[in-house]
Amino acid sequence: MNRQTLLRLAPALLALATGWAAAQTPELRLVTHASFELPKELLADFEANAGVKLSVVKAGDAGEMLNKLILTRAQPIGDVVFGLDNSLAAKAQAAGVIEAYTGDAAKRPSAVGLQDLLQSGLVPIDYGYVTLNYDRAWFAKHKLPLPTTLEQLAQPRYAKLLVVEHPATSSPGFAFLAATIAGLGDKAAFDWWARMRANGVAVAKGWSEAYYTEFSQNGGKYPIVVSYASSPAAEVFYSKVKLAEPPTGSLFLKGGVFRQVEGAAFIKGGGQREAAAKFIEFLRSGPVQQALQTSFWMLPAEPGTPRDAAMRHATDPTRFDNPTPQVMAANASNWVSRWTRVVLK
Repeated sequence: MNRQTLLRLAPALLALATGWAAAQTPELRLVTHASFELPKELLADFEANAGVKLSVVKAGDAGEMLNKLILTRAQPIGDVVFGLDNSLAAKAQAAGVIEAYTGDAAKRPSAVGLQDLLQSGLVPIDYGYVTLNYDRAWFAKHKLPLPTTLEQLAQPRYAKLLVVEHPATSSPGFAFLAATIAGLGDKAAFDWWARMRANGVAVAKGWSEAYYTEFSQNGGKYPIVVSYASSPAAEVFYSKVKLAEPPTGSLFLKGGVFRQVEGAAFIKGGGQREAAAKFIEFLRSGPVQQALQTSFWMLPAEPGTPRDAAMRHATDPTRFDNPTPQVMAANASNWVSRWTRVVLK
């Protein structure tokens, strides 16, 4: 074969070699929620350092994701999972769909000191606060004072103002339900939900639908939504115009705030254990802990990670109402069934 022929064939040979190399690269399957997003360069660095191709399987809201892991446990759809939280951790462990990672990230303390999450098999990666968000412009236009208690929110003057997520399919939806029970007490909480049904509470399948479709800030009808304490900061960050203050605010009402901690673990029956372990360590690395603040809009679990400047518009609550993971696991099905009967049937 002469030189000219070789030069002519070089591009095809290079493409063939590249394709062969890609085919030989092992795949690490990450199962995560729909809100997972990290800078592409960070994910590319992980792939290069771990020697894998990362395949991201987005499985809806965290509640939907856990349901899919349970339904596919005979043939796991992934190797590592991120995004199960402390409202779902014990249920995931009891269902036998996760295996604990016990490496360095699991041994280091977390910023929130949640040993309960580790006991359920998840390494803490980030945390935040599920709470009520409100549309400032809507309340100013209608000259309506903000409710100061959940009881006030159930009054007729606040009828048809709130949209929540379904607790069976949404982790913030279940977290908010759990907070009402922890903060108000079991009977009082379901009595409150009954009054909210009569007061026209709306129910969305998941957070994205509630926030981006039903919330009045984004063109919907409801000026109060179950979201996160960091959501006002995200509104400023993504705004196309410079804002002096967020267009939304947070309501920290007793029984209406839940501290959510998201974690990562191996998927039972999955493969690529070495690469999966590297991915969990990657999630607790400095660059990811910094980036997740403006990607997931959560706070870093790794102690000493600086808070991103964008988070100055996020206010942390002074209290929250969390049942223990064990109490949530023992009562979750009953709570959701009761909630469904009270709110939807």
